[in-house]
Amino acid sequence: MQRRRSTPTALSTFWWTLMCAIGAIAVAALVVVHVVLLPSAIAPDAFKLPQASPSLSPPPFPFLLFLVFYDLSSVLILEACMKKKSILGLGFVAFYKCSHTPCDIARFVLLFSNVRLDTGETRTSSGGCGRSHRPNFPSFPFLHKRAFLMVGNSKGDFEFAKLWKSPSNRNFMHCVTPNSSYLRIYFSAPSSSRGFLLVHANGGLNQMRAGISDMVAVARLIDATLVIPRLDKRSFWHDSSNFSDVFDEEHFIHALANDVKVVKKLPKKLRMTTNAVVHFRSWSGLDYYQSEISPMWNNHQVIKAAKSDSRLANNNLPADIQKLRCRAFFQALRFAPKIEALGKLLVERMRFYGPFIALHLRYEKDMLAFSGCTYGLSPVESDELARIRENVSYWKIKDIVSQDQRAKGYCPLTPKEVAIFISSLGYPPNTPIYIAAGSIYGGNSHLAHLKSHFPILLSKEKLASAEELEPFRQYASQMAALDYIVSLESDVFIPSYSGNMARAVEGHRRFLGHRKTINPDRKALVHLFDKINRGTLREGRKLSNIISEIHKRRQGSPRKRKGPATGSKGVERFRSEEAFYENPLPDCLCQQQP
Repeated sequence: MQRRRSTPTALSTFWWTLMCAIGAIAVAALVVVHVVLLPSAIAPDAFKLPQASPSLSPPPFPFLLFLVFYDLSSVLILEACMKKKSILGLGFVAFYKCSHTPCDIARFVLLFSNVRLDTGETRTSSGGCGRSHRPNFPSFPFLHKRAFLMVGNSKGDFEFAKLWKSPSNRNFMHCVTPNSSYLRIYFSAPSSSRGFLLVHANGGLNQMRAGISDMVAVARLIDATLVIPRLDKRSFWHDSSNFSDVFDEEHFIHALANDVKVVKKLPKKLRMTTNAVVHFRSWSGLDYYQSEISPMWNNHQVIKAAKSDSRLANNNLPADIQKLRCRAFFQALRFAPKIEALGKLLVERMRFYGPFIALHLRYEKDMLAFSGCTYGLSPVESDELARIRENVSYWKIKDIVSQDQRAKGYCPLTPKEVAIFISSLGYPPNTPIYIAAGSIYGGNSHLAHLKSHFPILLSKEKLASAEELEPFRQYASQMAALDYIVSLESDVFIPSYSGNMARAVEGHRRFLGHRKTINPDRKALVHLFDKINRGTLREGRKLSNIISEIHKRRQGSPRKRKGPATGSKGVERFRSEEAFYENPLPDCLCQQQP
């Protein structure tokens, strides 16, 4: 008996049914990825994301099968729907095309397949969907290929990648190795110390870091043994942290072993001796320390520096002393292990959302009170800040005209102004933003406009659980250190004000290869924002073009450190110079041959 052949109609029906089944499953998988696993507007509890990489195990086998099936079925249905104009196929395409970002699926696949998108150690080279800081999961080449296809086919991929691309570093690399003459000509070896230098580091975290690094150089200049500095416990924040609570003490000592001898405490026999308490002159150079301070060893065994901030000149110091400052600031002053661990975990959790901006939103109560910037605040809030400024004795300037401060660009951008600024630069609403700051003055009432522009607004309080943050919560310096780590590792760093934190992070990002740092021109921006308020300018393409043009060369590209302002004299001359740690070029950055 002859077998009955399948008719073309039956075969077509079979394939049609199979394609519809695959399409239905693919749509379901896509919904799961976009709605459950990759939400666009509402950030999940980030502390429920995977823990730090070392403790991660590969995902379960069923999940890997899901990824494989999702990848293959997505490609099949996309190809099939081009031939069959089915409602289901067209629906799948529409859902795919209308997704909130073309990189989401690829980012999800790459996240769990450990693909490296960077050309160097940390930089992104294609796709713009993040860096290589991924959990150490098994690698699946076919997933990589499909992920890259999904990214590469995006119409807006070039513009998306441009938003996150760092400026060219022009082959400027950090060069902090001391010259051969360092020990032989300028100074004696650290073992020949003439006495002990005690240091009281004053200010917030980054002011203390800069001051401590300067004191390392001063100890070298005057042949002193440096005693581990005491941190400021009397500042606005009343932080009781000791050096070892904030910094890796053992690393600090060993990292500087060839430069300065560092001890944890004074020898017992010297603890009861009379110290020479000295207020080192601000912005002083080599001659001051060698001619006026060094001779004090003839009468004292211990010299105590009452303050550490700005005690050393930014410029005109021996090359090896400048390099030592960089080694101290960027390498020796590593944060304590517990801070480093949580900081890296916060970075990893931010990476789950893709490339992100770290926004140093300097809109805390102390900043606004100190600067007298009350624009956009209520009369009650303005009065509260004025009372705080009046009651802090070491804040010398009490009467401040807020409008004048703002017009000169001396005020931090408000959260609303920051939202307009970042939007005008071209960043889409689904851009993840990490808020590197303490408690924002006014809380949600002042953050509302920023949240409406950028819903994925995260902070250490949202990324970490209460239990994870508990050991740090009462210590302002340690909390600031967490923000510093995330800001340093972010794809883009934007400060709303050029304070100590902003300068330190910008300088550190330059030191590490000129990572993208967008420094707002506040004076120019205020002029534009006032036009918007008067109704003579609107948010849109015209404003975006103006702001983008203003900031074309304010994104962290290599340049020499700025000298004093023209016509400035005396202390004001030094004050107007660009801070050494904000831009360590040319002292600690050298242009290598390609």
